[in-house]
Amino acid sequence: MVNDEFSLIRSLLQHRVSGREKGVEVDAGDDAAVLNRLQGSTVLTCDTMVETVHFLPETMEPWDIGWKCMTANISDVAAMGGRPTHALVSLAVPEGWSREELGPIYRGMEDASAPFDLRIVGGDTVSSPQHLVLTVVLLGEVEEGQALLRSSARPGDIVFVTGETGSSAAGLHLLKNRGFNSAAQRYPTLVKAHRQPVPRVDAGRWLLHSGWKPACNDVSDGLAREAWEIAEASGIRILLEREKVPLGEETVAYAREIGADPYYWALEGGEDFELLGTAPREAFLRGVREAEKKGIRLIEIGRVEEGPAGVDCKVNGQRREWTGRGYNHFADR
Repeated sequence: MVNDEFSLIRSLLQHRVSGREKGVEVDAGDDAAVLNRLQGSTVLTCDTMVETVHFLPETMEPWDIGWKCMTANISDVAAMGGRPTHALVSLAVPEGWSREELGPIYRGMEDASAPFDLRIVGGDTVSSPQHLVLTVVLLGEVEEGQALLRSSARPGDIVFVTGETGSSAAGLHLLKNRGFNSAAQRYPTLVKAHRQPVPRVDAGRWLLHSGWKPACNDVSDGLAREAWEIAEASGIRILLEREKVPLGEETVAYAREIGADPYYWALEGGEDFELLGTAPREAFLRGVREAEKKGIRLIEIGRVEEGPAGVDCKVNGQRREWTGRGYNHFADR
């Protein structure tokens, strides 16, 4: 049980790398952090994880909670083509969570931040009446006027994704139904995909510098849902070809074992944090090999067409309107 806010803050931040050398004039420990003026434009995003809504003891360890909440924010910045720079963290703690359990949450956030030279520069801790709540506010930077937008898709564009989808949703299903020990032994890739997803900052930066001006979104609420958001913002129609959607071997194997459709996890599941984008056909075809040289996959999964905003899926040669909605916090509770 936690009974002192200020000693808790000190203990949670004791392993943190100072942000003073990262454009931080005033670091954590004052009333507010002060950042030196950044070059280009500032990117701001925020994400929250709530116990029982986003995680349960059988699906996430404390370290994973911190990693995933930070990753969700980093992924939003990646989808804009930006670089994450600084973060604020708010933690609401109920009775029943010990200081020994809270420490790994912060270490998970710090480990997720380290590859991007991202610094936690402050935040808040409060008590919670029932559940643990973790909120991260993330700041990033992007070249002025160059941020990738959902509204940039044009008829004739290729629709692409940067990697396999459905693995995180399959991992969640696995953990909830089989438990961690069994799941980790048989399907370790699915467990890792759900607990420790990797944001595609490298792909976002490459796309920004490609000159394509692609529409872009990160796959947080399902591939079809993210495509719908691009279609709505751009005023176009997107056709996804289901058989072209990349799936991992373990996703297919687990789906076969339980008699499930793995494409449902890809289209409706979310939390893969791959990037979904559109690009002019000729530029895309020229750029795929160049991206591969940088370790970035660009997999064609559909096309952009004229028509009322929406998404169609081509399944076994038959075109169908997508009527799902992806994950929705208020509709799915």
